[in-house]
Amino acid sequence: MTALLTQPIDMQRVRVILILFGLLVVVEGLIRWRELDFGWVTATEVAHETRLRLGEQLRRIPLEVLGQRQSGDFNVVMSGNVSEIVLWMGNLITVVIQTLVVPLVTVLVTAFIDWRLALALLATFPLAVPVYRYTRSLVKDILRDVSAADAETASRVVEYAQGLPVLRATKQVGVRSQRLQAALEQQRAVQAKGQRLVNLPLVAMATLVEVGLILVIGLGILFIFQGTLSIPALCALVVIAMRFTEPLAQLTGLANVFDLMEIGLARIETVMNISPLPVQSPPAQLSEYDIRFEKVSFRYAEQTEWTLKEISFHLPVRSLTALVGPSGSGKTTITRLISRFADSQKGTVRIGETDIKQVEPTALMRSISVVFQDVYLFNDTISNNIRTAKPDATDTEVQAAALAANCHEFITRLPDGYDTHIGEIGSTLSGGERQRISIARAILKDAPIVILDEPTSALDAENERAVQEAINQLLINKTVIVIAHRLSTIVGADLILVLEEGQIIEQGTHQNLLNQQGRYAAMWEAQHQSQDWRIAA
Repeated sequence: MTALLTQPIDMQRVRVILILFGLLVVVEGLIRWRELDFGWVTATEVAHETRLRLGEQLRRIPLEVLGQRQSGDFNVVMSGNVSEIVLWMGNLITVVIQTLVVPLVTVLVTAFIDWRLALALLATFPLAVPVYRYTRSLVKDILRDVSAADAETASRVVEYAQGLPVLRATKQVGVRSQRLQAALEQQRAVQAKGQRLVNLPLVAMATLVEVGLILVIGLGILFIFQGTLSIPALCALVVIAMRFTEPLAQLTGLANVFDLMEIGLARIETVMNISPLPVQSPPAQLSEYDIRFEKVSFRYAEQTEWTLKEISFHLPVRSLTALVGPSGSGKTTITRLISRFADSQKGTVRIGETDIKQVEPTALMRSISVVFQDVYLFNDTISNNIRTAKPDATDTEVQAAALAANCHEFITRLPDGYDTHIGEIGSTLSGGERQRISIARAILKDAPIVILDEPTSALDAENERAVQEAINQLLINKTVIVIAHRLSTIVGADLILVLEEGQIIEQGTHQNLLNQQGRYAAMWEAQHQSQDWRIAA
């Protein structure tokens, strides 16, 4: 500035300064490019690694705990929270460097011109500290509320999309969908409150920056009147001071980002800190596949009543056992304990002579196939849906499983055969077709233990016959446990366990239980009478 205002103008000095500025701009550009490249590439890799670790943790989380969490909540953690923590890192590297380096360089340059104004610039930093701390305390809680509201809304959106057929049938769509609307209203209110609180510190910091700039200009004018500072020097210092105050204005924005990162990290840590089911030492491998419950008692988390109460039974290898009883009697819980959905609080569950707590969960599930009443199929091809049971299966093996499951015929009638995409949850297929594909999946897995959760209860007569034929192929030489609601389907079972209020009240074959004239006989009689019911005009 001095070189430009002197008479005559020192062109040699101006050229040197311009060349120096040009070199510094080039150096800054190279450093900034390298900084951005390093920051975003590193952040992307860390985000990818974090999601992989979360995915691995989801695989280990006990299914009982997993069932207590909302799917939308996990979606927010896997996508939003990871982005809030990791992907912001790429942007933060630039901002942090600017916040620290630019003021330091500015003060050093100012000190060469006038040490007094350099001290005045430094005085702005202590003023920024309490504003920054106030911002953190003010915004932190509301951002946590915003994060929770976002997770709740995501869960309600997933629930709304999956339940849309029911909501339409009951006229609960749009503004009438009360659960979704309530979540959206809560999200709107929390976000509006958060925005108001965030804006206040931003205004305060902007005011502080302007005050700092006015302070420097005022002192500079005073020094000019005192004859200790030239006008060109003051003009240069004003430009420098504006560069100094820019990072301070960004400091408040950093506070919000750090809070978002901290909240996201807390949510991720909550998931990562869920302990998997322990495996007792030494770990064991299964070789025999009979099943034994020894005085097993179980209750679900946060419940005081026992779901199972000291039940004991033995299911021989390659036998068919049926579980019957009213809803809530403990039938599904027994199958979940066999699959180690959770661990019993009392007693022991054994497969062969091995306590299943000594078996790695992945090894245990290799020995068990489950066919659920409500089939879940992925938005993929039929071939890949069957192949989930055995990823390395050949096309020939997949087709053989489909033939055994009585679904090859309808698959070949589809436009793309086994390569037909079946939509989310298999929405393009009928219930019977979905059920047969799930059985084909179980046949391909060929596990020695099979659990059936009444897979034919919701099917019409034609589909029920086709599914039953497929099940008969699945059960050959297997240890089978079936949850039965229609007693006519389990007449030939080797053992029937009758449950009520978490206890086995009767057990035996179909004929033995009828002869006892107890609870099972009453259920059998009631179902036979219901077959003659007719809807009155």
